Amino acid sequence: MDGDRLVLIDQRRLPDQLVEYSCASAGEVAQAIQDMVIRGAPAMGQAAALGLALTAHAMRDNTPFIRRATLRGGATALVNARPTAANVRWAVDRLMARFDELGDPPDDGHAVADVLRQEADTIVFEAAADHERLAHFGLDLLPEMADRPLQVLTHCNTGPLACGQFGTALGIVQVALHVGRPIEVFVDETRPYLQGSRLTAWELAQAGVPYTVLADSAAGWLMARGDVDAVLVGADRIAANGDTANKIGTYPLAVLAARHGVPFYVCAPLSSVDLATPDGSAIQIEQRAGEEVTALRGIPIAPAGSRALNPAFDATPAELITAIVTEEGALRSPFEIGLRGAFDASRARKAHPPAYAGFVGDEATSHAGAV
Repeated sequence: MDGDRLVLIDQRRLPDQLVEYSCASAGEVAQAIQDMVIRGAPAMGQAAALGLALTAHAMRDNTPFIRRATLRGGATALVNARPTAANVRWAVDRLMARFDELGDPPDDGHAVADVLRQEADTIVFEAAADHERLAHFGLDLLPEMADRPLQVLTHCNTGPLACGQFGTALGIVQVALHVGRPIEVFVDETRPYLQGSRLTAWELAQAGVPYTVLADSAAGWLMARGDVDAVLVGADRIAANGDTANKIGTYPLAVLAARHGVPFYVCAPLSSVDLATPDGSAIQIEQRAGEEVTALRGIPIAPAGSRALNPAFDATPAELITAIVTEEGALRSPFEIGLRGAFDASRARKAHPPAYAGFVGDEATSHAGAV
């Protein structure tokens, strides 16, 4: 945060340009999410919370009914910006629940702004702590290689750009690096938006982690050679039974991993879990513009007039997932029991929050990294 604006890294411009993009309201954050300025379900959830808090701040001197209508409109825009990601609705619901607790509608606009900013800051700080816990649980799953570096394969982008401060799947890589465990990362390019080759490779280069970019279609060849010790992916929405929606191409990667006996780990915070969605068939899959498939940064790569399908996500069946790694531990099948238990554990742990929950304001949020 920079005063009354949320400053984002414009991820569309990476890796060749590092450009800031400012938002001053929930509506502007919703547009940034839809336009892929910011992406990654955890980061989108945090940005959505801060955007809604900015709107409350801007509306603090308006009448209660205008303020309520504006906040509800901003909440709707955020939730609908990219509907597959569970974290945005989760964050928006948290802030709007706090708003509703203050009255119908609350009269004191300054109190509304303060409460929503405090809740948004808490979401950001909780994410940093939760992702670090997740990363340590994930590292415990990975084997220690006697005579060579551990070799993992990733898909899409799951580092600080996508998660806010620490990262989920790439957070595990960061922890391995920090504790001195040799590790190398194979980076799926992740067509059509190239989040792997543009963003994950950029983050790994910044961190000094050895990596190799490969075409998505080369993953099976790599596994058949025995060159992959584990697959680490994130999640945009996890259903109650463990079915997982993630970046398009995750499902075939899981099939290949199962074929070659490679552990397949979904790494995601509980804010990505939607217990109200029974299974993957009920997850809404975002359909994006065909031009993202037929052109690459404005350069046509298919004949003019070509039709293209561009689903942004696919759903990986739970039976293909070795474990779901969360901030409450690594969960194994049956996932529904484990996920519900993880929520119980999270509520118990957060009933006694650490000191950060009491800090609000620009200084606190300035440490929120990528968001």
